Order: sequence, then structure tokens, then C-alpha cells
Amino acid sequence: MRLARLLCLAVIALSMGSSACASGIVQDGEFNFVKAQHLEQWSEQDKQIDTKLAEIREKQGGKRPNILYILIDDVGFGEFGIPELNYVRGTQTPRINKLSDEGLSFMRMYTEPSCTPTRTAMMTGRHPVRTGLEEVKVALIGEGLPKNEVTIAEVLSKAGYATVHIGKWHMGDIKESYPHNQGFDFAAFPLNQQVQLSLMTEDAERSNAMTGYVKSSYTDKFALDKKFKPFGLVTGVEAYKGKDAHEVDMEAGEQWNQEKYNDMNLRYQRQTLEQLRSLAKQEKPFFLQYWPLIPLNFVRSDREQFNMQNGGTMVESMNQLDGWVGEILDELDKLGIADNTLVVLMGDNGPFLRGYQKITGMSDMIYRGGKADHLEGGVRVNAFARWPAAIKPDTLAGDMIHVSDLYTTFARLGGATKYIPTDRIIDGIDQTALLLEGEGNGRRDYVYIYEGVVLRSIVKQKFKMHMPAPGVPGAAAPVFDIARDPREMTPLIEAALWSGASFQDMLKRHMMGVKKYPHSKGGSDKPYEGIDNLRPETLDAVETFMSWH
Repeated sequence: MRLARLLCLAVIALSMGSSACASGIVQDGEFNFVKAQHLEQWSEQDKQIDTKLAEIREKQGGKRPNILYILIDDVGFGEFGIPELNYVRGTQTPRINKLSDEGLSFMRMYTEPSCTPTRTAMMTGRHPVRTGLEEVKVALIGEGLPKNEVTIAEVLSKAGYATVHIGKWHMGDIKESYPHNQGFDFAAFPLNQQVQLSLMTEDAERSNAMTGYVKSSYTDKFALDKKFKPFGLVTGVEAYKGKDAHEVDMEAGEQWNQEKYNDMNLRYQRQTLEQLRSLAKQEKPFFLQYWPLIPLNFVRSDREQFNMQNGGTMVESMNQLDGWVGEILDELDKLGIADNTLVVLMGDNGPFLRGYQKITGMSDMIYRGGKADHLEGGVRVNAFARWPAAIKPDTLAGDMIHVSDLYTTFARLGGATKYIPTDRIIDGIDQTALLLEGEGNGRRDYVYIYEGVVLRSIVKQKFKMHMPAPGVPGAAAPVFDIARDPREMTPLIEAALWSGASFQDMLKRHMMGVKKYPHSKGGSDKPYEGIDNLRPETLDAVETFMSWH
């Protein structure tokens, strides 16, 4: 009997696929430099991890874990998941706080500085600059995630996972970039983002959150360009893999407003629960991605009573979203699948604005900086992982982790590592050992932080160098001890003297990879192709856009 079980475990372990450490994946020079120092230890640990995964899978009837990934927009570190800071900030997030207690809290999760780059890094496992999709765009752009990028949805789909995306996407307005054309079986998502959906409205103008977009807000008899302001933008669409998308809840000539934004948020929450029930009935494991639009909200007039002491619009919406997260977690329990479902919940970047935000109520709090900043406040977020079958509850990890690491980690857990491409650099590091073994088992002690196409800083262990201007020697670049100085206010000349050369070596190793594997170009095409019911005003907007392209 024991021999039969060992043989069974061996078969399961082989079917799980190899670790990223031994799979032929091309990784950044800095990771290779670090890996060479730990190769024997990590190789032995990977064998133990494969055995452990096989044992977990055997206990779950041979089924690989479901993966539920919740990505929350524009929320600074400490705004959820830590009850003591709830009191400091005058807010409440009890269900996410409970989630953090039930799993592993990543205390050094790094993202990219803004939405599109973070989402690109997670979906491709690559720094966004490598994909050509390195910055946030608002209106019509005719750009997007190129079809030659291989997303985590495509990787898991090839391994037999059902894949669904609900909510914000923000990776392009061209056909090849839509989620149902990037590996998802079904997707419900807005074509743009919350600047269009929650700010470019009369409601936001009346709340003094927007200036100048609405025609009634001012009169300019000298204005000649009638098409200066974005118009006719597609709102929310739904689609199945291989099919055209269809815009929903928007008629020709209809004006988008806050009520429609609220309805869209409710619809995405409802669809997440519906998809969860549907996916739970299938034999195959699932990857369900829910990227809500709230807490982004700038309008006060749609609430009769604010329930949080803080009183900010986003803080209030964060409390609402916390309740919705609770509904989803409760549904996992009702469906009897919570034990073998990995839930990862995290923020996508720092707060919408740096410092005090009188409308939203958010703050950069511990780390200085916000959205679009390379400072810690722009890229440090709360992140939690719960998988009752495998992860110890109520644990913390100070190991460094980057959002791109989810790509390789999810792939390994899903037995899909062999589908990760090997013809390009993958920045994501397999952090399965950290998930299963806990603190001290991470495989990253560095992060490169870009703002757009510019490398702005490098983090190594507890030190961070802000990159020097061209022609300035590395020894003159500011270096911060971010454990002692989390707001990056006082550079340490004595630290720069010994670390400057080492940081420059890190830069050289990184750029050697760029030279060997040059950055790709982002996708480019006519916007809104592949949507079967474009409104007349949208067709006019596309025609205007194409008239000069």
C-alpha cells in the first residue's frame, strides 16, 4: 500500500510540471546572479515542494487548486487588512482583515507605479517596459497588450483551467488586447477606466472632483476645436473566447453618469458570484480574476449617509468593497471549495494622489508617494494569500515579492510551468516555496522600478538607489535605508559610498538582458474593432481618431 501511494505521488509530482528554477525559463541577470549562490539549496527544496504539492493534490482528490485573484485599485499600504490602521484612518475593512488572519500576509509586496503597468506585469510575468505597454492611457489610443505576449490565462488554459475575468482590464482598446482574446473563456470589462467612468461626468463636476470636461461647466466662445474633449467612448462590454464583444447598458445618445457607474460595479460583483457558482460545478480547476472598479469613487451626492468616521468617498467605497469580498469568501464556503482555492487579494499601486486627499479620504500614510511614483508609496501594497489546504494561517512574510512573481507561481501551482514561453525574459520568480514554507523562503531580494520607459530606482534588500541623472556617477546617487527611512527623505552618503558600485553592477546585469532580448513593441490597431454594436457617436469618435492616424 505504501509503495502504491509513493508511486501515485510520483506520478502527480511529475504532472505538476517543473519549477521555474529548473524549467529553462529565461530570467533577469540579477536573479541568475542570486540563484547561482543558492542553486543547490533551491534545487533540493524544489524537490521537497513538488512532493508537498503532490500530497496536497492527492488529499484534494487529484484536483489542482482553484485560483481567485482580486486586485484592488489605487489604495495605499495600510488602508485594508490591518485593523489597527483602520482605527488610525477612521475606516473599517473587517472581512479583508479576517482574510489576512486566515492566510499569509506579504509585508513587502511590490507592484508597478500605476494600473496598466501592474496589470501587464501580473498577466505576462514581465516588466511592462518589455511589452511596450508601460504607461496609463485614458481615452482612445489604438494601442494595447500585443497578441504575442503569453498571459497567465493562456498558460493556465493550456493546462486545462477554466478562465474568467470580471472587472477592470485597462490593457488596451484594440481587438487583440481584449481579455477574451488573451486567454479568458469569458470576460466582462470596461474598455477604459475610472477617469472616464467616475470622473468624466456631470456628477463629478458638481462634486468639484472634475474641472472643465462637462460643457455646462464653462463657456468659451474662442474654442475652435469641437473634438478636443474625448467623446463617444465605449463603456462596458462582455464576450466569450473567440467571439466579438458586445457593449451593455448603454444606448445611442445616452449620457454616462454616476448611477451607471454604480450599476456597473454592482453588475461586476453579481457576475463574479454567478461565475463562481458556475465554475464550481465544472470538473476542471478554475482561474477567476476579479478586478473591481471601486473603491475609485469621487462623488458624494449618491450617498445619503457616510458610515465611516473618515468620511472620504473612496474610504466609504472601500468599506463597501470589503463587504463584497466577504460575500465572495462566504460563497466559496457555501460551495464547499474554499479549502482548495488559493485566494490572493492585493492592491495594484499606491493611492490615487500623493499626500492628503480631501475628497477621497485616502492617504499615502506610511510610505511617501502615490500612483505613478517610483517611491515606496507608489509601489508598496498590502497583499494576502489564503489557501487552507496549504498555507499556514495568521502568518507574515517579510520576504520581498513582486506582482510579476504571481505569474510563475500560479503557473507552477497549476502544473502549467511548461507553457511559460522560453524565448523572452520572464521577470516573475516562482515563489511557491514562500507560499508553502512561509517567511524566509522567498527567492527575491531586489526590484527594478520603472516610471514609463525610465528606470527610476533599484531596491536591493533594505537599500534603495534613486537612479542618477545621465553623467552623474553612481556614488553621487541618493541611497536610502527604507527600513529606517520608509518615506525616502534622507539619503545616506555613507551608504552610497559602498553600495554605488554594487547598484551599478545590478544595472549592468539588467541591461545585458535587455540587449540580448530587446523590448517588444506594444500592439497597435484601429480602436474598438471586435465590438459588434458600436453606437453612432462611438463610430464618429473612431473615424475622428483614424482621420489623423
